[in-house]
Amino acid sequence: LQCSANGDLASWIIPGKLLKGMGGAMDLVGAPNTKVVVTMDHVAKNGSHKIIQECSLPLTGRRVIDRIITDMCVFDVDKEGGGGLTLVEIAPGISVDDVREATGAEFKTVAEPIPLMDEE
Repeated sequence: LQCSANGDLASWIIPGKLLKGMGGAMDLVGAPNTKVVVTMDHVAKNGSHKIIQECSLPLTGRRVIDRIITDMCVFDVDKEGGGGLTLVEIAPGISVDDVREATGAEFKTVAEPIPLMDEE
């Protein structure tokens, strides 16, 4: 799974891996007036970035993501205006520097202090 700074989503195939089918993801993200919220771990199991400047995997949808929620933070995505990612919430115990290190894309932050994510 990859998300880009401009709202692209790559979630249906990893080249060289067994393909079970794309499911309904392309239909869901392609539907008019759909708000797409991606929930995922911030980094892959091997530690590589999943939120990157541009997706390297085949796209499920171009400029479709509105919000990304991870175990570290919440980003809003300006998919229409080209403003990229904005960090709007952060997990307790996580710093902005931690998020920058774990994110393969540039992002802005809301005004300090950044609100904390709910712990529930």
